[in-house]
Amino acid sequence: MSAHCHHDTPDATSVTDLPRYRRVLWFALLSNALMFLVELGAGYRSGSVSLLADAIDFGGDAANYAVSLAVLAAALSWRARAAQLKAICMVGFGLFVLGKVVWGMLHGATPDGATMGVVGVVALVVNVAVAWTLYAFREGDANMRSVWLCSRNDAIGNIAVMAAALGVLGTGSAWPDLLVALAMAGLALSGGWSVLQQARAELASDGHDHAEHAHDGDHGHDHKGHSH
Repeated sequence: MSAHCHHDTPDATSVTDLPRYRRVLWFALLSNALMFLVELGAGYRSGSVSLLADAIDFGGDAANYAVSLAVLAAALSWRARAAQLKAICMVGFGLFVLGKVVWGMLHGATPDGATMGVVGVVALVVNVAVAWTLYAFREGDANMRSVWLCSRNDAIGNIAVMAAALGVLGTGSAWPDLLVALAMAGLALSGGWSVLQQARAELASDGHDHAEHAHDGDHGHDHKGHSH
């Protein structure tokens, strides 16, 4: 993962790459929006906390991809601000899932492992396809990095949901489902914090560059004044 991006370039994409990246984002947006609806219904139907958490993650990612499309050609400072917003959403998702895990420990029933497994496989196929299309852009600025992290975390989460389904079917207990949901919350929290830190660094760097340009401009005016 890139923690030291070069800010004097279009951040891992040339001008000719932007149309391709835009198409990739649209594919990711539509795929995640569809899976949000599928998993939301399946999560409530099966009583699975990890599946419901994955559905909410899909919905959040769809919104994040929409934000990325909106600021794709914007200045670095605006892309960094968008990354901050997405990082906050990732952290919020993690906290929400933690709350659902606690609720499940106190009140939850054993979920339907078969439904979890089938939907988990479908979601994994979708997320691997999205992650594969985004892989080339994983070393970009904080905004691009957050998009890649979301996709990568989703694929890991789907594998975990499938493992939880096997655990539920094998033990007849809700604990595998709750443990996987807990791990997904941890991924969201750590990923969100990482993106937030990089976005702050990019904002600070952009502000420093602007200050230097302004300082150079002042010196230029001083030289012109002295020449007269």
